[in-house]
Amino acid sequence: MRVLITGGYGFIGSFVAERFYQEGCEVSILDDLSTGNPDHIDFKHHKYILSIEDPNCEELFRNGRFEVVVHLAAQVSVAASVEDPGLDTRTNVLGLTQMLNLSRKYGVRKFIMASSAAVYGMNERFPLTEQEACEPVSPYGISKWVGERYCRKWQELYGLETLCLRFSNVYGPRQQSSGEGGVVSVFLENAMSGKPLPVYGDGTQFRDFIYVRDVADAIFRAASSTLTGIYNLSTGQASSVNDLISCLERLHGPLTVQRKEKRQGDIEKSLLDNRAIRRDLDWAPRYELAEGLALTYEWTAQRQAAADREEAAEEKKKRPPSRFRQWLHKCLPYAENLGLFAITVYLSGAFADSSYEFLDFKLFYILILGMVHGNRQAITAVILSSALFTWEQLNNGRELISLMYDTEYFFQIAIYLFIGLVVGYTVERKLALISSLKSQLLDGAEKYEFLHGVYQETRRVKEELQQQILNNGDSFGKIYAVTKNLESLEPEKILASTVSVVESILKSDSVTIYTVNKYGSYLRLAARSNGEPFDAPKSLKVEEYPFIQEMLTNKQLYVNKRLQPGTPLLAAPVQSGGQVLAVIALHRMPFENFTLYYQNLFKVTVELVSSALSRALSYVEATASQRYLEDTLILKPEVFKEILDSKRLARDRHGVEYALLTPVDSRPGHDFAELSRVISRSLRETDYIGLSPDGKLLLLLSNSTREEADFVARRLSQSGVEMAFVNEELPYVG
Repeated sequence: MRVLITGGYGFIGSFVAERFYQEGCEVSILDDLSTGNPDHIDFKHHKYILSIEDPNCEELFRNGRFEVVVHLAAQVSVAASVEDPGLDTRTNVLGLTQMLNLSRKYGVRKFIMASSAAVYGMNERFPLTEQEACEPVSPYGISKWVGERYCRKWQELYGLETLCLRFSNVYGPRQQSSGEGGVVSVFLENAMSGKPLPVYGDGTQFRDFIYVRDVADAIFRAASSTLTGIYNLSTGQASSVNDLISCLERLHGPLTVQRKEKRQGDIEKSLLDNRAIRRDLDWAPRYELAEGLALTYEWTAQRQAAADREEAAEEKKKRPPSRFRQWLHKCLPYAENLGLFAITVYLSGAFADSSYEFLDFKLFYILILGMVHGNRQAITAVILSSALFTWEQLNNGRELISLMYDTEYFFQIAIYLFIGLVVGYTVERKLALISSLKSQLLDGAEKYEFLHGVYQETRRVKEELQQQILNNGDSFGKIYAVTKNLESLEPEKILASTVSVVESILKSDSVTIYTVNKYGSYLRLAARSNGEPFDAPKSLKVEEYPFIQEMLTNKQLYVNKRLQPGTPLLAAPVQSGGQVLAVIALHRMPFENFTLYYQNLFKVTVELVSSALSRALSYVEATASQRYLEDTLILKPEVFKEILDSKRLARDRHGVEYALLTPVDSRPGHDFAELSRVISRSLRETDYIGLSPDGKLLLLLSNSTREEADFVARRLSQSGVEMAFVNEELPYVG
């Protein structure tokens, strides 16, 4: 299933996306990140950072080919809707209508919208059913109520299946301290930080708190169902603010409560009746308040601990070093410079009158300082070396004024300066290059870590898929291998093979296939499982079976949720060109397999059968002139043989009987045109007239015993056609 989740990086949206992904769906997320966080999603999905009002969304729908759209993107703050009703309207109404219009335009099967208990307004009757009048008091509630009207109208006008779920107070991990269920998040954050819990009033006001995973489960189930309209989504259990505080104290310990005046406009009581969705969706909330709160508390505590560690690390990084350390760090290069200069002075004096006096230790001094510390210390070394050289010249009896005219003196000073500048510049450039390379290396290391993580995740997913294909009997590989049996252009062969296909995929030995007559009034057994005996009448009158009437009208999967006796557990129509041709039914299956997963598996399998049968019927229609004798309803020998072979296969595998009759006056070369027209008036849609290889006319009665064939023979005898039973042990001999 390809599903688009708007607002999928938000609090509820991230859990909904995770639920669809866990069920093997292809997930796409549309979010403008105004409140969402991509870090909430850690699995493979398609990411689109767009606003739902953005015109570029059309390109997304054009290429996405979505089957289901779950619309969760919204402006959810009641206070913000009062301050800026225009923003609320643009997002919650105009954005919604664009999503509806694109869903209708690009063939989305189902549109699920997140509505809110805010549509009921100040109505404090409880529990509130879906039939209660809606009197929203805030622009937010008004926009949600208007959105419900739009969804209903789009279903009426365009046939788009729409479902609006009125959420009660949703809570759970990843929730911000705002929105309708924000009281849980506010209380948890205050508890973690040691702040008092703000309570407006006496705390006896109650709400209907529902855990976010229960919401995600209901949305996933609804996406695979035929449910439409408006439903409350809640626990149906009232919990007061004081109850909430008591649960928190059991988890955290004593808490400080700050009582405040009751806020004007606050709803005293809010409780939604969830019986309708329990009944129609076969759903029930799994998490009690205490359990859901414990999971939320654990997540909040982990996040708070991680935030504290990160804050401490940042604080440590930002903490400036002491003034002494700063002063020492600045002075150390100069101290090293002076120390090395002192050594230079000593060596220059010690070797002045020796055989090493040709060595200029000042050049070594400048080189060393330039290579170690760069330009600044190199220039300082040049200045000190020049001063030392001047002092040496003066100490040797030279006059200062004479040095001003001495070119050798200035040449030596120039050498010092040149060496200092060149070495300092070279070292500075080298240090800058090293710094740049280090930065690139760090970036490369981060990129490598990211790509390595992607690679490892891809390998893990690949290995999981391989194991599913090898070991999982319900995998797509298994379905593909089994449904290759449906690769035929003969409808009878497809029907005969379908029983084995459904048995293999659904792990059941009680499958039946009924063909529907052209008037849609009768179903006739075409094939059945040959396992343990079970009730499978040879014909069914549609008007006597309400579930068949409903299935033929809606053309949808039927699930026997109430386990009514005499009714299959699962049944689905096989369609071609919008017409129901047959019905596949599953009468028994292990109780643990009677799940939503196997219902979807059955639905997919029937769709594959429908596709194969539709292709075969198109072929039969296109080659009709080559299948029948000219101007007759008589099948040619080679075509009749294929149909007869498929009937034999169904008899051998599934015990579905058939009978062969032949006219007593059935000589080769005889003109059978008029005879076939007389016979055809007494036949069902599933019976055939054809020629044998030796030119004899044969009548094939599907799903018929010898006694039933005798009955048909007597009826034809009244029309002047005498028929004889064919013994297949002596082929085509009466």
